[in-house]
Amino acid sequence: RSRRPAGRPARPVSPRAACAYQADYGAQRFRRSRPWHNRVVTDTSAPSALAPPIRPTGSRPLGGADDRDEAALGRVERLASLLEKADAVAVGAGAGLSVADGDAHAGPAFEERFADFIARYGFTDAYTAGFHPFASPEEKWAYWSRHISLLRYETGPGRVYADLLAILDGRDFFVLTTNVDHRFQRAGFPKDRLFYTQGDYGLLQCSGPCHDATYDNEGTIRAMVERQRDMRVPTGLVPHCPRCGEPMSTNLRVDATFVQDAGWHTAADRCARWLRAHGDGRVLYLELGVGTSTPAIIRHPFWQRTYLNERAAYAGISLDPVAPREIAERSVLIDADLAPVLARLACRGATSTGPQTSGRPSGTRSRGR
Repeated sequence: RSRRPAGRPARPVSPRAACAYQADYGAQRFRRSRPWHNRVVTDTSAPSALAPPIRPTGSRPLGGADDRDEAALGRVERLASLLEKADAVAVGAGAGLSVADGDAHAGPAFEERFADFIARYGFTDAYTAGFHPFASPEEKWAYWSRHISLLRYETGPGRVYADLLAILDGRDFFVLTTNVDHRFQRAGFPKDRLFYTQGDYGLLQCSGPCHDATYDNEGTIRAMVERQRDMRVPTGLVPHCPRCGEPMSTNLRVDATFVQDAGWHTAADRCARWLRAHGDGRVLYLELGVGTSTPAIIRHPFWQRTYLNERAAYAGISLDPVAPREIAERSVLIDADLAPVLARLACRGATSTGPQTSGRPSGTRSRGR
């Protein structure tokens, strides 16, 4: 039975609050309910060296003869054991997962595609470039159409997402992700087991917004890429809201104008129902490539749900994984590039002997949420 350890009063974040995230509300709610949220522990059993720093093009395989590799491999084996024993797996995925999969936010592909913008503005990567105050709507959409085309329609998914799908094959799982590149659905993950909390590169919305609807943008984006000249798109291609006429914007959570459409709310409800159904039992909270920019979406709720369920376990894989001391004994922290870790787990067949659902979910694919 799931229960709160004696002597530690808590007011848990509800599944709905954990899923249907509002930035300020989520962070404040967690701080009130878990006063120890910023007291963390790192795995100090071995130096932080399973693989070199993450590179967009991939990583070296696991293995080696030194003690650091032995300790790291031991943690991977412990994670494999947790997967085998888990009744359900909640996956929290951040940008590090797509970086390990070879996304083109930076590096040669970005430098080639945006050479003119780099020469003019000194851009170093797609993330920071996205916040640049462009001189005109035509210039803005010349940049953003290439950005969206490259990261949403042209690249990925790769081996990392395929390995993760293989690891979860037949499992009762749900994915909560801050990624907006749609790689999960393009890799074959079923739509009804995904919640993209922060939007989708493939959607536009009213910048006002005057209404809560989103619009597929593939045709518009491809036309902009094809017809732009001298870092500008034709004025007639600049998108405007079909209702109020204001400029359209990308459906990305960057400020309070972010539109949570019907698809977003449906996915949030599915996530909340799944979390309610798995409030106890042997649940593995698996955090992949999550950073520190939005901890109240994945990291804090995963820590808290592990803490409140004594049969749950938490695993974090990133270059700087952390966990609260209160759940340290039920945590596995792997400081590594995700690619070799997931490849090893997939090859090992970590899920082949664990509890099964009715086979692999059908890979429902759609461009919505």
